Amino acid sequence: MTSYAVVIPTLVRDTLADCLAALAAAHGPRPDEIVLVDDRPDLASAPDALGHALSVLGDLRERTTVLNGGGRGPAAARNTGLRTVTAPWVAFLDDDVQVGPHWCAQLLRDLDEASPDTAGVQGVITVPLPGGRRPTDWERGTAGLARARWITADMAYRTEALKQVGGFDERFPRPFREDADLALRLLDAGWRIRRGRRTTLHPVRPASRWASLAQQRGNADDALMCRLHGPDWWDKAVAPRGRIRRHAAITAAGAAACLLGATGHRGAATACALGWAAGTAEFARARIVPGPRTPHEVTTVLATSVAIPPAATWHRLAGAWRHRNAPAWPEAAR
Repeated sequence: MTSYAVVIPTLVRDTLADCLAALAAAHGPRPDEIVLVDDRPDLASAPDALGHALSVLGDLRERTTVLNGGGRGPAAARNTGLRTVTAPWVAFLDDDVQVGPHWCAQLLRDLDEASPDTAGVQGVITVPLPGGRRPTDWERGTAGLARARWITADMAYRTEALKQVGGFDERFPRPFREDADLALRLLDAGWRIRRGRRTTLHPVRPASRWASLAQQRGNADDALMCRLHGPDWWDKAVAPRGRIRRHAAITAAGAAACLLGATGHRGAATACALGWAAGTAEFARARIVPGPRTPHEVTTVLATSVAIPPAATWHRLAGAWRHRNAPAWPEAAR
């Protein structure tokens, strides 16, 4: 029977207890070990919320190890867990998912069916959306995880394959793109990755109304992906290209309107301002129309639609500069 370990990077959010409870309740062969990597930046001053989460593990508690991740991000945290694993397979879970009731048995079936050249088997992610109303912009964004390739919300990899390519690239500091980068490196090394049949629930967690603005930091990670995998990496990863080109055009129009207005070129400034307004309005409309259109949602989307284009453009340019000479991960790791 195939043996496996489970690695969970965590910031010890409220969702961790539900994640561990679902894992403890899942039917099937148990993992050889569970490695929790506590990635809170300052453990000395962090509240002791980990004890409650560990208490739900039952008899799995004795197979569980807690490591300090140092607050360096999920990619580095997963590598920290990976270095302790001795099982031939390691299943990575995010701390805000809940595995299905037969997940352990389904995982073993996925692994047993994997061919020798298969490096990874992805789980099937389900995102429950509210009934009785349209989903918000944030909820629709989370629902996109169900269609994403290779996401480490539930991803099992051969330990041998991960060590061959140097694990996760720790220059990705957010839970964004580090999964696609690893998968592309494995595919380039001749491995295969396939979709399994085990199921995992990914609830939509509560978020600030400014969460979509904070997510724009991921544009710097897109710049790193472009440096590492070429300008066509979106096609290789079957990932949506997003709106970065439109965001850049809207930002340029707004900046030009301000500059031209300040130098007395009112006609040209007006034309640029109209372009900025039209682009911003189209962006806001595209986010408002599919949603519930409540006053709170509309005002949130309007405010963030003004702020997102310049934020996205800034992070993309900053990332392109920062990673302009970035080497491949194994070399960078050395």
